[in-house]
Amino acid sequence: MTHNQNRIYILMGVSGSGKSAVASAVARQLSAGFLDGDFLHPRSNILKMASGEALDDSDRAPWLAALNDAAFAMQRTHSVSIIVCSALKKNYRDRLRAGHSNLSFIYLQGDFPLIEQRMVARRGHFFKPQMLISQFAALEQPGAEERDVMAIDISQPLAAVIAETLQHIQGV
Repeated sequence: MTHNQNRIYILMGVSGSGKSAVASAVARQLSAGFLDGDFLHPRSNILKMASGEALDDSDRAPWLAALNDAAFAMQRTHSVSIIVCSALKKNYRDRLRAGHSNLSFIYLQGDFPLIEQRMVARRGHFFKPQMLISQFAALEQPGAEERDVMAIDISQPLAAVIAETLQHIQGV
């Protein structure tokens, strides 16, 4: 990894793992580029999800291509770019990696009971347990062969998760 190359970090994990909260705090502190990957879903995907239908891999393909392009564009103008994307399956992560030697993942890792407890506690948030069950069913845990994935334990307080993420990005 050359140090003159701008870096792209994808904050990944299941819904409720804290991706948006961690990414926005880290981006603010580092003045980094920030993108919530969900904003790049094509209209057809948004309408499908709004009607309660799950997306399949063919629905996700144009979205992952758009995220890959966005990562390329962001790193041209930001020394650090942070993208929020669940990236639950290895083939999704591979599609995001394609053509980016300077892209890596930060996996906000937590178990089902912890995330379920946090989602139930969210004020004003209607929790659908089936969604979390399907997220964990789809999740392919990054293995040792995925050397560009840094796992961060989210059972610690949010401030500690943010601090650990910052340390990783800053190479501390």
